Amino acid sequence: MEHIGILTSGGDAPGMNAAIRAVVRTAVYEGLRISAVYRGYQGLIEGDIVEMGARSVANIIQRGGTVLRTARSKAFMESEGRAVAARNLRERDIDGLVVIGGDGSFRGAYKLFEEHAFPVVGIPATIDNDIYGTDVAIGFNTAINVALEAVDRLRDTAASHDRLFLVEVMGRHSGHIALHVGVAGGAEAILLPEVHTDADEVADMIVAAQERGKTSSIVIVAEGAYQGGAMNLQARVRERCGYEVRTVILGHTQRGGSPSTRDRVLASRMGYHAVRSLLEGHHGVMVGVDKRGIVHVALKDVWELRKEIDWELIELAGVLAI
Repeated sequence: MEHIGILTSGGDAPGMNAAIRAVVRTAVYEGLRISAVYRGYQGLIEGDIVEMGARSVANIIQRGGTVLRTARSKAFMESEGRAVAARNLRERDIDGLVVIGGDGSFRGAYKLFEEHAFPVVGIPATIDNDIYGTDVAIGFNTAINVALEAVDRLRDTAASHDRLFLVEVMGRHSGHIALHVGVAGGAEAILLPEVHTDADEVADMIVAAQERGKTSSIVIVAEGAYQGGAMNLQARVRERCGYEVRTVILGHTQRGGSPSTRDRVLASRMGYHAVRSLLEGHHGVMVGVDKRGIVHVALKDVWELRKEIDWELIELAGVLAI
């Protein structure tokens, strides 16, 4: 292998730039040529590919988002589009590709690997942390820190005004952010997509908390935990128990900003090992981390198997909320 490519795809996550930097500089260190694909798979189809050097990634490790940008590509969802993408890579003598993103991005990478025998390695980057095969994905640590800072600030206001706050965090299909932020923020209740909770149950928890002497409450709501989101839940809770309720939706503030130390180190390690994986013949895999260290996970497993939330944390949250 002499020339590899790199692209980012799907939603941006803090630490993507640190991973890009690690891939580029590891490739240069190993004597490889390295080219960046801008705008994800759409840029791959359109040939938006630029060769890079070690200085091309100077001063990006601290930046949020992705300097390579990302875009949806309907064309890449079709076999004809993927054929164009594979041809563009081979015409530039690129013989390996690193894809940074989530499970949707890895599905695309696997199609290149399966249909065109093109060597690919994935690096998991998503604030939702819902990628099977890795304990943590790039961006998760920063996202929960951002959300927790907001919850801590709201806790001050809630206590000052004897008020109930519903705080909606990201997580349409996954409750990892909500669960970690809820435990770390001392929430009175945490609503997750994985655990059905209706408005009456939330209201009962809030009433019970007040009966135990609590004068203010914070409820963390993953965006996919309640139909219609936290605003709909607010109306139902107010109707059910009569309390004044405020809702704060953190939204995309959790995606942006400078990555944490942990995300920078994780991204650097994964970027390094992604290049090593290509060189050592580990293709069609994702680089992940668990208690053993760096692991290689078949790309197909990423979406065919489901990453569970930490059920012990759910139990712990209930115990500590008394």
